[in-house]
Amino acid sequence: MTNAARGHLAMLLFSALVAGSFSLGSLAANEIAPAALNALRFLIAGVVIGVAALASTGLPRSAARAPWRYLVLGGLFATYFVLMFEGLKTAVPVSTAAVFTLTPLMSAAFGYLLLRQIMTRRMALALAIGAAGALWVIFRADWRALVQFNIGQGEVYYFWGCVAHAIYTPMVRKLNRGEPAVVFTFGMLLAGFVILTVYGWQDIMATDWAALPAIVWITVLYLAIFASAATFVLLQYATLNLPSAKVMAYTYLVPSWVICWEVILRHGAPTPMVLLGVALTVVALVMLLENEENASPAKT
Repeated sequence: MTNAARGHLAMLLFSALVAGSFSLGSLAANEIAPAALNALRFLIAGVVIGVAALASTGLPRSAARAPWRYLVLGGLFATYFVLMFEGLKTAVPVSTAAVFTLTPLMSAAFGYLLLRQIMTRRMALALAIGAAGALWVIFRADWRALVQFNIGQGEVYYFWGCVAHAIYTPMVRKLNRGEPAVVFTFGMLLAGFVILTVYGWQDIMATDWAALPAIVWITVLYLAIFASAATFVLLQYATLNLPSAKVMAYTYLVPSWVICWEVILRHGAPTPMVLLGVALTVVALVMLLENEENASPAKT
């Protein structure tokens, strides 16, 4: 299996794991401050990844060069997660997952600005179709809401978080200096934890940790181990082997996975009209994967 194929497999698993954070996150979002939750989440994920790094590649001194790189990446991802949970306080999981699917288009733009990665016309069309499907879901298949741009506050918060996520993807390739994905991820998590602790110190101290409901702890553990530690490594690996736009193309699968999660958790399913938008995001993914096979690699 080629490195590119492994990158695609990594992102397939990434999309499935990320989807769970929307459904579980919506259950815990109003029970704890976003900064406090994510500081704990980054701490647990950092311990898991740190142990994995020591057991595999080790933590070479060379990885500590230019530590500002980890602060940049940790800050971007901390911003993304805090705004995600601010959004989940009021927005429904499928809607926020649809906002997440706007990141490939933004990632492609930042990929060009930071890495001069060029997209083909087919890729641009696929991203446009995916964005149209995302907007259809975000506005809940309501043309009047779309024309009036009547969007919920939760979706607005999360959109700005997705901007940070879109910048993060090409920045990984730009700032990586040959460090293994697990080592680079550990540095980012450590920096993110420090940033979140400083930013959310008052929330952390004000939280009655012993009185938190079980769903918060379930969510924190899932987020830390599956939606953080595992997905960070998957994303880092894929980013180093695929163009930024193609990496983020797999986010188009997230709404479909979220629907599965919502059905499993017995939260119901979207209406057939909303599902049309989800279908468009899947079409966009298929077009991008076909483009991977038929078109020349993106320039970097």
